[in-house]
Formats: sequence, structure tokens, C-alpha cells
Amino acid sequence: MPVRIGELLLKEKRITPEQLQEALAYQKTNGGKLGLNLVRLGFVRDEDITALLSRQYGVPSINLAQFEIDATVVKVIPAETAHKYQIVPLSRSGATLTIAMTDPTNVFAMDDIKFMTGYNVEPVVASETAVNEALERYYPTQLKRVEIVGGTSALDAAARALEEMPLDAATAGVEVLEELEEISAEALQRQGEDAPVIRLVNVILMSAIQKGASDIHIEPYEKEFRVRYRVDGILYNIMAPPMKFRDAVTSRIKIMSKLDIAEKRLPQDGRIKIRFADNGVTKDIDFRVSCLPTLFGEKIVLRLLDKDKLMLDMTRLGFESESLARFETAIQKPWGMVLVTGPTGSGKTNTLYSSIARINTQETNIMTAEDPVEFNLPGINQVQVRENIGLNFAAALRAFLRQDPNIILVGEIRDFETAEIAVKAALTGHLVLSTLHTNDAPSTVNRLMNMGIEPFLVASSVNLICAQRLVRRICQHCKAPQPTPAPALVQAGFTPEDAQNVMPQKGNGCEKCNNTGYKGRVGLYEVMEVTDELRELILVGASALELRRKAVDDGMITLRQSGLRKVKEGVTTLEEVARETVK
Repeated sequence: MPVRIGELLLKEKRITPEQLQEALAYQKTNGGKLGLNLVRLGFVRDEDITALLSRQYGVPSINLAQFEIDATVVKVIPAETAHKYQIVPLSRSGATLTIAMTDPTNVFAMDDIKFMTGYNVEPVVASETAVNEALERYYPTQLKRVEIVGGTSALDAAARALEEMPLDAATAGVEVLEELEEISAEALQRQGEDAPVIRLVNVILMSAIQKGASDIHIEPYEKEFRVRYRVDGILYNIMAPPMKFRDAVTSRIKIMSKLDIAEKRLPQDGRIKIRFADNGVTKDIDFRVSCLPTLFGEKIVLRLLDKDKLMLDMTRLGFESESLARFETAIQKPWGMVLVTGPTGSGKTNTLYSSIARINTQETNIMTAEDPVEFNLPGINQVQVRENIGLNFAAALRAFLRQDPNIILVGEIRDFETAEIAVKAALTGHLVLSTLHTNDAPSTVNRLMNMGIEPFLVASSVNLICAQRLVRRICQHCKAPQPTPAPALVQAGFTPEDAQNVMPQKGNGCEKCNNTGYKGRVGLYEVMEVTDELRELILVGASALELRRKAVDDGMITLRQSGLRKVKEGVTTLEEVARETVK
């Protein structure tokens, strides 16, 4: 309950009843708080009111005019909150934040600040005049424009959108789809009502969609708040919003993705589904949201999941014709295991989805266990893995085997238990598709053995291993020849004969590709079919090097060779191939 300053002053005989009535009448005419009007009329001094409040509530007082506040402490509380509650942060010690207030009984303000910052709040009393002067000094009322870093045109677009777009235009056409429980009204009011924050978050999301980004990184550092987009596999700096927006932006995204905004110590995962109009066509986009506590706040990564960009036509992924023929033969077999390997973000999910879309018929029962389920595919039974309740890949696989499956897709083989069940399923009449994190196809065999799978089980169950990488495509609008000396081509892996005839291409940069010279990505594939000869080598414990030599002799195209073919065809550049593959 707000303090009744007039009654306290009367009680201590600092003012007369007549002076109080005159001050109340003056307040009705001029507005403002009663204490400030008493000071204006000369009935009391600022120091008298501060000392009175300090004695009454046992809270220390401070003369703000003689106190210098560190800039890092000022950034802890956003300007809007400071002006709203008439408070100034003074110092920070461990988990305690000391703030100067005109009204130390305002528990709502202290609770809000504790909720927003995560610190315990200790109040001290300061005069209203001193607090107002400190607010003007440390929190200028005019909002700073969003600062821009880097030189990409994506950056310029986001900046222009944020600067020029009216508020109603920034939010128009963007609809957050409520699929789970209703968002709490109190949380929305506390964290999401700030119009500049809503506008900023909407611009970040919409600009990422327009620029074809696959991920958005929102990163807090000690003295910087950074937003980056991953476009065609490369991260670009997009903007550096003011530090005061850090907590508000984090809270806004957590509200949109149904996360616990009060939990700042543990990682959280959620989803945002938005609907917007794209050239008059209504379109839905999913964002997979991951929050991770870091030293200076929560880093948020949003993965864009656009169904329209999911390429299910295997002929367009980038497979060489002979590699594609081997892959399709393997996924058409009634049993056995097909493994797709590569690092995170190398397109494994797209390849697997394309595979099951190719073999999805009314006669087959396809079961998938994924973490998370990225796209919903019609006619396929998809299960979301939930480690926190014991539904891991191994548990899902056991349940699948009681569901009369023909084809099983396991999102990832991470441990011995999952690998063991997958191998047994492959040996008992099921086609099993899965992924592993390995550098190339031959080393996948050794990885399975390192997990504890016996060599004879690996040899019997695995039909094919496909390693893949993604490289950027040369922009078709600014493509131009890039004369390269023959020795450099030979060093890259071309034969001396090919080096004489190859003319690599490059992009000069244009508006279509944001002046990068690249637009889109294409896959490099290393497809190792497990033949009878390779099975014998696996049984005797051959090394990955021996398996690679044999597979190449049998016609396997390596990742480097796949890349060089695409350089020869003018699809990508030597630099991209060298970045993702080894000789």
C-alpha cells in the first residue's frame, strides 16, 4: 500500500492541517505527488521527507546528488521500468541489487524488479527531486535507435524495418498461433506489453523469414546484445539492439514459445508458430526455440522450420546419379539398416524425410522416433522423444517393435542401448533408418563397434552408409568464370587431365544474393554400399582406412570427389568444397 506522506508529516507536526489542505488543492491543479507539491510550496524540504520515510520504515536514506552510479549497474534495469516505478539502481553486490526509491512501501515495484533481474532487492530512500534528476541523467527519455553492426544488406533491411515500419504495420499480419494453454495475462502485461519490444521481436522474426535464414541467434554479452542470422550455413551479424532490451526481448520470446519466464537458470525448449500473409497467401512458419543460460543472460536460438522449403524430391538434393541409384536400392530393401551421417546442420533430416516420403505407401507402416519432430508428414506415425519422462530413443524403439512396423526411423543413435535394439530390429525383418555423428561413411562402422556392437552384427545388419555435407550454391544471377591455375586444381584433387579442362565459377555478388555470391545450398554425398567383400573386412576388424580403400575400388564417390564434380558443373566453388571436405 502506498505511503500516506501527508498523515506522517502531520503526525510529526512538520506541517499544519491548513498547509496539508493547501497542498492537496495545489496537487489537484498541478498534478504530481503530494510530497513534491509540499516541497514546491516551501512547507517542507526534500531532506525532511527523506529522513521521515527512513525513520518510519527503517530504510536507509541517500543523497543521490552526491552518488556516482556505475554504468554496468544502470544497465541492469531497463529505462522504462526505472521511469515507471521512479527508481534508480545504485549498486550490485553478489545476488543483491540496491535501489533508490521515493516510496519504500511499493512492494509491487520491488517484486517486479526481482522477477525481471533475478536479484534480491534492497531499497533505500531518496527524495523525489533527486530521483527525477538521476533518471534524466542515467536514463534519457528518448529511446536510442537500434545500432547496426556489420555490412550485410540483411542488416540494413532489419534496421530500416525497425526504424521506418509503423507499430501497427510491424505487428499486422503476424499472428502467434495458440496451440497449448492460454498465455497468462499477468505475464503478458509484465513482459510483453512494451510496444518497442513487440515491434523489435516481430521485425527480427519476419526479417529472418524474408532473408531465408535457417537460424536466429540472440546473444547477450557483458557490453553487447547481438542478433545474428545463419543464412546458407554462414552466420551474419544483423543488429545490436540496446542492452536495455535484453531482458524484455528474452521474456517476449519465452512468452511466445510457452516457456517459464521466471526460470533463468536451466535450459528450456519450446516452439513458436506464427501465421502471416506472404504476397496475399496465408502461410504458417514454425520456430524451434532453445534458451540456454550463459554468463550474461540467456542465449536464445530459433530454428526456422518452413514446410515449403522441405525438399522431398531426392533427385534435387545433390546426389550423383550412381550414388542415388545405390541409396534408392538400399531403402527399397525389406530389412537392414541405412545410416546417414554428418555433423549438425548437414541436412541429414531432409535426406531421411525424403527417403521415407519415397517409400511411404498405404501398404507400409512407418514409425519414427525424433527429438524433436521437425515436420509433420502425412501417413507416418511420428513420436516425440521425451527424455525427462523416460521416453528415450531406446524406449520408443522397444514400443515400435510391438506396433507391427515395416519401416522404423530413429532420429539418432546415441548410445549402446539404442544401437543394440536398432541392429536387432534390422536383423528381424525391419528396415531401419537412422543417423550418426561421424566424419565419413567408413568410420561409421568403427563408431558402431566403439559403442559395443559386435562386428558380426554390424556386418549382418548395415546395408548402406551415407555421409553428407552442405555447401553453398553459386548465385545464378552473378555467376562468372574464375580462372584457376592447373596446379591449384590438381592440389584440390582434380586429375591433371581434368585440371586442363575445368573452369571453376564464382559469384560476383548482387542484390539477389545479398552480395555474398552464393544463394541456396546443395548436398555433397559419400554413399558406401556394404557389399559382401566389405562385410568380410568388417568381420576381421579392418580399419576405416582399409574399408575406405575397398569402397573406393568398388566405385564409392568420396565427399571431396562429390564436391569436385559440383565445382566442374559450376554449382559451387573450390573454397566451399575445401571448407567442408578433406582429400
